[in-house]
Amino acid sequence: MKLFSYLMALLLLQAVPGLGLPKDTLRCLRYHGFCFRSKSCPKPFAAFGTCSWRQKTCCIDTTSNFHTCQDEGGHCVPPEIKCLQEQVGLCPHGEWKCCTEL
Repeated sequence: MKLFSYLMALLLLQAVPGLGLPKDTLRCLRYHGFCFRSKSCPKPFAAFGTCSWRQKTCCIDTTSNFHTCQDEGGHCVPPEIKCLQEQVGLCPHGEWKCCTEL
């Protein structure tokens, strides 16, 4: 019976996409990133955090509509800080926001 329970759990992890992935990998994929083994990203990609429990580099495509906050001239701040002017841009920390003026 224990073997059956183990096999069912293994099957469930494979059946539900993203369930068994680390948090940093899921965040990277949410921003349409790719996980590379090297510490630097090939062009036209830019580093955007880590994947696989900080063993790989998350790289996002700089030619797409997804731009980092710093590329847009902003600063990434935690959610408890109030922005005078918020703008579109990706921040390496999931809940942080991109501000041009604090």
